[in-house]
Formats: sequence, structure tokens, C-alpha cells
Amino acid sequence: MLLLCGCLGLLLPARATHIVGGEMELTHKSGSTYTLTLNLYFDAVNGNAGALDQQMLAGIFDKATNRRLQQVTLPLVSNTFVSYTNPACAAGSLSTRKLVYSLDVTLDAATYTSTAGYYAAVERCCRNLAIGNIVSPGAAAQTFYLEFPAVVRDGRPFIDSTPRIFPPLGDYACLGELFYYDFGGQDADGDSLVYDLVTPLNGHTTASAPTLTTTQAAPFSPITWSTGLSAQNQIPGSPTLGIDAHTGRLTVRPSRLGLFVFGVRCAEYHRGIKIGETRRDFQLMVLACPQNAAPSVALQQPGRPRAYQPGRDTLRLLPGTDHCVQLVFTDPDPSTQLTLTALPVNYIPASGAPGPVFTTATSGTVRAAGAPDTLRATLCFPDCMDSQGRVYLLDLIVADNGCSLPKRDTVRLAFTARPAVNRAPLLTTTFPPAPQDAADPPVLVQLTPGQTYAATLLGTDTDNNGLTLTATGQGFDLPAMGMQFSAQNGTGRADGTFQWQATCDAAGKPELTVVFQLQEAATCTPLPQQRTVRFRLVPATDSVAFLPPNVITPNGDGLNDSFTLPNLPPDFCDQRFAGVRIFSRWGNEVYHSATRSFNWPGAGVAGTYYYLVTYTNGRRFKGWLEVLK
Repeated sequence: MLLLCGCLGLLLPARATHIVGGEMELTHKSGSTYTLTLNLYFDAVNGNAGALDQQMLAGIFDKATNRRLQQVTLPLVSNTFVSYTNPACAAGSLSTRKLVYSLDVTLDAATYTSTAGYYAAVERCCRNLAIGNIVSPGAAAQTFYLEFPAVVRDGRPFIDSTPRIFPPLGDYACLGELFYYDFGGQDADGDSLVYDLVTPLNGHTTASAPTLTTTQAAPFSPITWSTGLSAQNQIPGSPTLGIDAHTGRLTVRPSRLGLFVFGVRCAEYHRGIKIGETRRDFQLMVLACPQNAAPSVALQQPGRPRAYQPGRDTLRLLPGTDHCVQLVFTDPDPSTQLTLTALPVNYIPASGAPGPVFTTATSGTVRAAGAPDTLRATLCFPDCMDSQGRVYLLDLIVADNGCSLPKRDTVRLAFTARPAVNRAPLLTTTFPPAPQDAADPPVLVQLTPGQTYAATLLGTDTDNNGLTLTATGQGFDLPAMGMQFSAQNGTGRADGTFQWQATCDAAGKPELTVVFQLQEAATCTPLPQQRTVRFRLVPATDSVAFLPPNVITPNGDGLNDSFTLPNLPPDFCDQRFAGVRIFSRWGNEVYHSATRSFNWPGAGVAGTYYYLVTYTNGRRFKGWLEVLK
């Protein structure tokens, strides 16, 4: 947080010098409704409690004409403390609160008709009296300023949220030490953000009139820099304060103690056209810190007598070679603790794949009296890491916990990695051959009740990996259906046997699908093989072939003397023969039998008769029969 100068005790009780900095945001909510937010950073040590406003007045203006379109009151919705990067470095005289004021506003297209865009502003006085790089800081106000685009473009609504989630500055800088901080924001719409340094805005409020009763339009007067300073030289230093145009990273090596204000502009570009900007003011305290020497790190490759030379050497990780490197790092300061970090530079680790691991590290255990702390760590890469033929870059960073920010040293390791080649195992079976036009085409095995089916499976692997054969029923348990599977698993070979004595337990299912899988214990890229088999229970004889006779001649000549149905559909699980009944043409029953091998010699009277065959599952067969004498 940019720390406020409580330690100097320069407070004007009536004028409430309290503002550390802040920025505004406009976030689309739905339709024409947006949320307008002011983040104000308040000096929790020097700030007068009476200056902690419960609400702030905001104005929205047409950028082309400066006409005020709305004036709204933003209520205080949040009041929290800002954290240090390293809480152990906290200075009791430096403390900052983040005050959030927020309200939903409507940007109606009927009112917001300008094509030039708009700006919102909030004004408040005063800044800290202890600020050392501007003229009359105790009378200097702050204007929080935000530009946003037209709400209609080319006749259609244009939805845009301004950049937001700027990290609050939670640290102080040390005299003569490089200070760095990521000050960039994020854009929900994916627009490009560009940063530069600008002179903070003062505006219309004063020490005697610290707030406005009516919002006022631009122009807003800027603060006045002290002699020798400017927008491009805001904090004395070598280098002076700078910001990365693309990332928003601040850097400065301050050369003077004190409290310094600075201004940053974040411009928003949509398809190469600037559509808005957010101005952010903040303060940075520069203190005299205890001396903290930076740690240093060196890397030793396996089997190499000299240390790794960044920019010249490339570590090559090959199958069967040592995938570990040794790191030796030294810290001259006995009071600091060191941490190690591995940060990929030009690649993204595969999702779920393990990355390099620090397997051993010692800290503070090998220091000789009065000597630097020399520590060692082992960094091991996974055996299966694959750089896809490219040279990967990995930053190995050692950092201490010194104040106000860690001191670091980095070795950039260039490496290639190639995993061992794994050949797929082979699965052969005695199941029917499968079609060759699919990866795992299922085959069909049809059985009748009581029939026993057996098959064998063999898995082999030329890489001699461990093999395991399994069989899994899809939606059912194999033993519950009378299926048996056993396997003899081993290294480079696995044997399996399958057997099923088909029963009517499977009659209620159209098919039973079993997946037979061969797993291999390959180190890097296992290539499992599988075979899918569908088992279907069918009757012993196809009932479609049932063609009963329709004429008998009971004359004793031994030919067609009686009516029988030897080709009735066979009994099949719950489909079993129940009986036969024969009727005269007038509907009178003349014969019945519960035996499927019945034999009816006729009723003694020539004519037409009708029969009805029933099964236990409700299936029926009807037909007619002519008896000739």
C-alpha cells in the first residue's frame, strides 16, 4: 500500500489531509445498467476520522461539450485494510484503508447520444501534507477521473466495462534499492490496455472547501510538481519512476527519502481504437531500510564439472538419464529466509501433468560462523516430460524475505526433454473376428439357454511392461449373470479366460456388453487395448420357420392321419408351451391338451376346425384345419 506518512506526524486537523490515491471503474451489469465505483485509499494513521466520508458526489459528462448528464451520490459500501506483500515488513506508522463507494447508474441511449464518449469525475481535498514532490501538498486536491465510450455505435448498443481490479500498492520502497510492483489492471471485454505516467489532477476543491455541492466539468487543473520534477520524472531516482506500457509494472530506484505522489493512466483500446482511460493516483513512501544483499544462485548439471552457463548451455533430458540438477545458492544475510520457484517462460505445462519438483532443500543448516549461508537444492524433472522437439526455458528463482520487497536472483535454464518411446501392447482373443473399420468394433456372440461359451485372451508387450487383464460388464455384474473371468497377469504377458453358461437370467436384457481391457504399467504413455463383446440370448430354433399343416385325412393309411405341431416355437425361458385347444366351426371345443407333443386324430366328422395354441408369456398362435374323410 502506498504508505502514508504517519511517522512524520504532519496533520492538519481541520483540513483533513488524508488521501493516498485511488481510481474509478464502470462495470456493465445488464441492459443499460452499469455499476459506477470509486476506490479511494485513505491514510489510516494520519487521516482525520472526520474526513472518512460516508458518501461521495460523482458527475458524468459529455466529453465533447462538457455538459453534465448525471450527478449521483455514491454510498460507502466497503472499508478494508490494504495488505503488505510481506506482512513481516509492516511499519506501524504506515497503514492504508481501501474505501469503496458504489452505485448502479443507468446510461440510457435516449440521453447518452454523444458519439465522442463520456467521462466521470469525483473531487476531494486534500492530499497528505508530507508529500515531498509537489508544491503545497496540504492544499492539493485529487480528481478521480474516468473516460468511457459511447453507449451506441453504428446504431447498435455498445457494451463496455472499463479496466478494473488494479492491485492496491501495499509496500514502501527502500532508499537506493530497486522497487518494483505490478500495477496493471484487467479488462473483462478483452480490450488492450496501455499504461503511461501522467501528472495527477488537482481540480476544483480546496483546503477550505474540500468537497463540492455540485459536480463541475473539465478542465481539471493538475498538481504542480516541485522544481526539477515532471510527469516523466515523478520520483527522484536512478532510474526514476517508470511503468511498462504493456504490463503496468512499476520500477524505481529512489534516491531520496520521503513520501511521493505519482500518477498513472491506463488507456483502453478496442480493435486498435482508443475508447477510454482510467487515471490512478497513489503515493509511495521511501524509507531507509536495513541493508539486504541479494542472494545468488548457480546450477550444476549432472556429470558436468563446471556450472551451467545461461545462454550457452542446454540441458538435454533423455530416456534413462539423470533428470535432476543441483542448485547452489548463497545469501550473505543470516536473518533472511530463502524460497525457490520454478517459472516456465516459453511454454505452458500440460494440464494435469507434473512439473519440475524441488525434491530436497536445506536452509540455514550449513552456515559457518560469520560466513554466507550456502544452501543446496535438487530440482528433478519428470521422466515423462516432453518438450515436443523445442527448447524450453525455465526460470529458477531464489528470493529472500527481506524488506520491503524480496531480493531475487534468477538462472534461466534452457532444456529439451524426450520421454521413452512406448510401443502398444497386443491383445489377441478367440472371440469372433471384429470388423477392421473402427478402433474397437464390438462383436456379437449369440447363445441359447443352457449353452456354454468359453474364450481365451492373451496380452503381450515387447517393452516388457507389466500387463493386467480385466473384464467389466456395462451396467451389470459379471458373476450375477453367471459369467466367469480369471486372469494371470505379469510382466510382458497376461493370460485370461472367460466362460458363460447362458441362463434365463439374461432373458430380460436385449444384450449384455462386456469390455475386456489390457492395461500396461508404462512409465510415461500407457496405451491400453480393449475388446468389446456383446452377448445375446436367443431361442434354440427360429420361430419364423413355424409352418403348421392345415389338412389331415384320418383314413388309416398312415399318411396325415392326425393333427400334430412338431415345429412349434421352442420353450424359451418364460416363453413355454401352455396348451392347445381345437374348436368346431360353431365354436364348440372338441379337443384340448397341455402337452406340446399332442396328437389329435380328428373328431370323426369331416369339416373345418380351428385351433388355438398358447404360451406362458401370453404368446398365441391361431389357425384352421380341414378334416377330410
